Amino acid sequence: MTDDKQLILVEIKERVALLRLNRPEAMNALNSALMIELMDKLEQLDADDSVGAFVLTGDARAFAAGADIKEMAEASSVELMLKGHISPFDRIKKITKPIIAAVSGWCLGGGNELAMSCDMIVASESARFGQPEINLGVIPGAGGTQRLTRAVGKALAMEMVLNNRTLTAEDALRRGLVNRVVPVERYLVEAMQLATEIAARAPLAVRLGKEAVNRAFETHLADGIQEERQSFYFLFASEDQKEGMRAFGEKRKPNWKGK
Repeated sequence: MTDDKQLILVEIKERVALLRLNRPEAMNALNSALMIELMDKLEQLDADDSVGAFVLTGDARAFAAGADIKEMAEASSVELMLKGHISPFDRIKKITKPIIAAVSGWCLGGGNELAMSCDMIVASESARFGQPEINLGVIPGAGGTQRLTRAVGKALAMEMVLNNRTLTAEDALRRGLVNRVVPVERYLVEAMQLATEIAARAPLAVRLGKEAVNRAFETHLADGIQEERQSFYFLFASEDQKEGMRAFGEKRKPNWKGK
């Protein structure tokens, strides 16, 4: 018998696509099937002009409590490499529209790596962030040591990776890992509202703004500034730039075309 359960639930509200991880019985642990389904849906919706932004979430108890350890426990290094076990994480970098992670409860291991792969994190007061792989005799393998260090700094990242320190939502906000912390009952509403506001803005500018900020995160300053400048100039060839500045002068709301 095949399991035809949907591992990713999709709901579209206005111009925001809400994607829910749907393995509550496993605290949304990330197995290969879930990750492939998630990336397939993100890529499909990224090509849909009616969608302007994404919200990715789990449930109030857990965003994702980690990778599926049962799936990996007996695997060899060669097997994991040949199967491209971590490669689905690479696909999220190619998504052009903003992705907001709405995090409540546990956000650990691969779950934290998935949240950090998103563009913003809205956290509930109950959110807990960590990289506990050291307890299993391994280290993060989907960008955890790299993105975490850039977000919170070397010393704190070292303690989290080497000694399983967990951050509260407020810790994560102070350290720059998340951009908002709200009450549990508001975290998804807040993330959806933020995504709705962004989705209503000029699509080309949003896309290039995302690319420019990611470039700053991933490259040297001089290269990032050059990339930013080219995107800035490029936007002056767009209809949206003309409309946005014209609307500003006419004191009206712009009508974005994404062109």
